[in-house]
Amino acid sequence: MPSIPDLEKLLAKEPNDPLLLYGLAQEYAKRGDTDTASTYFDRCLAADPAYCYAYYHKARALAAAGRTADANAVIALGLAAAKKHRDSHAHSELEALADELA
Repeated sequence: MPSIPDLEKLLAKEPNDPLLLYGLAQEYAKRGDTDTASTYFDRCLAADPAYCYAYYHKARALAAAGRTADANAVIALGLAAAKKHRDSHAHSELEALADELA
């Protein structure tokens, strides 16, 4: 995976690329920078509302930061999006995460 600076350079050229936004979110989440990760997950979802795994990984990052209520809210949004976009795999992963946090 490219580094954060590399991803940011690419994003400067393609500011609405959901894959780049998702990659940056993942990298910030790995560093424990939940707020920045959440911002990039949100930008990813704004660029591509069908990118349902952004909900899953945003919820995981929030849960890891002890923000369970926020994570559950994101899971609810993700379940609705997965249903709307007929992404059964993401839906099942989000349900499993909801069960894990319950």
